[in-house]
Amino acid sequence: MIVKTYNNLMNEYNSGILAYSTIGIIGQSCMGSVAVMFLLMNNNLADTPKMIELFIVTMLCMGFNGTVLSQQTGKVQFNTLIVSVFASVLIAVLNLI
Repeated sequence: MIVKTYNNLMNEYNSGILAYSTIGIIGQSCMGSVAVMFLLMNNNLADTPKMIELFIVTMLCMGFNGTVLSQQTGKVQFNTLIVSVFASVLIAVLNLI
């Protein structure tokens, strides 16, 4: 079921790649910003794990933007988008608690 959903979403992404990549950049950048906001709200950024989390969110968001700007295939863009969104949501939830 997960594979079928993934394939359907990837086919949809590929069918409108110009529109979806633009929406993806806006959406994942906002999610990354929220994750970083929750990370910085703890006022304890000097800890090494927090710096690593900040690095991960920043690199994944920039990575997706880079795949779109370098006109990678739709599959590469879609997979990078999924990883970026998942990591941003995970870090935001972990820092919200």
